[in-house]
Amino acid sequence: MNPQSEVARLADDEDKAAGGPSEKGTPAPVRDTCRSGENGMVLPGAVDKRPSVRLRPNGRVQAIREGAPWIYADELVLDRRTRALAPGVFARLEDPERQPLGLVTVNPGSKIVARVMDPDPSAEIDRRWIANRLSRALSLRRRLYETPFYRLVHAEADGLPGVVIDRYGSVVVIQPNAAWSERLFSTLVAALQDVLAVDTVIKNGASRARRLEGLPEGIESAVGKLDRPVAVPLHGVTYFADLLAGQKTGFYFDQRENQAFVARLAAGARVLDVFTHVGGFALAALKAGAVFALGVDASAAALRLAEEGARASGLAARFQIRRGDAFAVLAELAAAQERFDIVICDPPAFAPSKAALVSGLRAYERLARLAASLVCPGGYLVLCSCSHAADLFSFRAACTRGILRAKRNAQLVHTGFAGPDHPELSQLPETSYLKALVFRL
Repeated sequence: MNPQSEVARLADDEDKAAGGPSEKGTPAPVRDTCRSGENGMVLPGAVDKRPSVRLRPNGRVQAIREGAPWIYADELVLDRRTRALAPGVFARLEDPERQPLGLVTVNPGSKIVARVMDPDPSAEIDRRWIANRLSRALSLRRRLYETPFYRLVHAEADGLPGVVIDRYGSVVVIQPNAAWSERLFSTLVAALQDVLAVDTVIKNGASRARRLEGLPEGIESAVGKLDRPVAVPLHGVTYFADLLAGQKTGFYFDQRENQAFVARLAAGARVLDVFTHVGGFALAALKAGAVFALGVDASAAALRLAEEGARASGLAARFQIRRGDAFAVLAELAAAQERFDIVICDPPAFAPSKAALVSGLRAYERLARLAASLVCPGGYLVLCSCSHAADLFSFRAACTRGILRAKRNAQLVHTGFAGPDHPELSQLPETSYLKALVFRL
């Protein structure tokens, strides 16, 4: 099927779904899994059997009352009873004086030992509760985007701790990165089907976050089948994403707005896109009028998808790929005296944790130095970081040092972040992770 026709069909389905009382965008009535009255109120005794966990005196009581969603292992009383709780169980969180703070999910084996699910300690985390959260997340994305390709759920920022859901038309990919979502995965899928018409659901259990939670890894189809990459229409381009074997969930929706900004600079430009993945920045720039783009990546599979996208978008004649280590390729291009009007570097997280921060910032500085040497006078250097451990100030400082080491002067003309389908939670700095700096050299 033609990708654009499929998009039109999906958009039409969205419009129909948004119009009537039987729409998928409204959760269907679902019977609570706890004992409840006719009005859905929890009856006395329904949640009395829940365990309670208690903050230590050093716990951030006020921060949690104000919406902080994580409780670390050194903040919770980890007595024998608490350590014996099954990962993903729900419990009442109490302050040191045993006053209730809310309902949490507990994983005694994780550094993040508890995550706040609901400020109401009597809340029932069932199909209806999940569907309500999904519906709220969906309503934002429907306002933002005309076509159904976006991050649908961004974990804590959308009220579903540890859960990431990306939507590719009628296909969704779920990353259940917290123990509770692994335990209730079938309920999560059922709730998703209550609010959204989907043909295929992929469970992506391959993430660093799952390893930290002590969860098994693997990728599988939970609903339906998928035997080929999916087309992703963005920026007037047709990208292709492998949802079963690609990086993350298959595509990086978070760079959508940053790619659009760089495309505004691209008319008549020669572009180098390092860590191109499936051609994210490169193909958007070509569609906006770049005369040539070179995509560099270490993954042969990702580069094949980039080439497929270029062909499908009528851009193949101006697009080339080069497989190799990014640092080595940058050095080789410099030795060959290659120059580009725009150089983009969008690497994986060099500083995925505080322990890796110093080495990660050195890597960003080195990358900036190598890339800056390839930019024509008056050209643009785009440097990105998805490391939440490296804040904006530290990342910008590292990039500036690298540019100066290349003996280049720079104007910072734009600072970008993740798109609005990746909302931030003010009380959780980790949700503000993506930085994109555009320098004019």
